[in-house]
Amino acid sequence: MNTKLIKLFLRLAISFGFLSAVADRFGWWGQEVSVWGNWDSFLQYTAVLNPWFPESIIPAIGGIATGVEIVFAVCLILGFKTELFARLSGILLLVFALSMTLSTGIKGAFDYSVFSASAGAFALSLMKEKYGELDSLVRAPETE
Repeated sequence: MNTKLIKLFLRLAISFGFLSAVADRFGWWGQEVSVWGNWDSFLQYTAVLNPWFPESIIPAIGGIATGVEIVFAVCLILGFKTELFARLSGILLLVFALSMTLSTGIKGAFDYSVFSASAGAFALSLMKEKYGELDSLVRAPETE
């Protein structure tokens, strides 16, 4: 397979994974396929994954995680600072995987392929060749 297509596939798969989870939190997926189905259920799960934080800041943690996932997804789709946002996505997904592992056990992190998604994001961050990315349109001026 072509490396450019693999890079595009990784960018889109990670992005749409984030956006699908966000859509679920807002109830945009049908009830038959939803994990949370609404914001309150998502916050309850956030509290389960973060038992070391006081209940009072769980809404902020959920909101920050959701905002970060949206920003990372949009940047990866557009190909804006791809290496940076891929690396940050890998870190975010690894934090999710470790939180799942520590709070509910490793099976959920494996079943939802969070470690795999994190590894994919880290791999994407190492792919230097640009393909269909905003970054390739906004190049630094060449020195003479």
